[in-house]
Amino acid sequence: MDETNLFASVLTQINENQLALGAAIEELSNWVAQRGGTEVADNIRCAMQTIDRNQEFISLALISISTDFKESQVPKKNAPND
Repeated sequence: MDETNLFASVLTQINENQLALGAAIEELSNWVAQRGGTEVADNIRCAMQTIDRNQEFISLALISISTDFKESQVPKKNAPND
């Protein structure tokens, strides 16, 4: 596995971890809100907005890295001799 592919794979795994943690925190926020901790739940949701804002950029970056990797793997055709 070359460095670019490894880098893209590691970033993908980190991104998946971030999404899983975000989902878990959201569940905890809902649980807190159901038990009357609406202010705490609102604070959690505000903090989660940072993850949501960054997710689009992270996804685009991963697509770009993956695309660059795939393009670098395509064999280049030799130019015809004139």
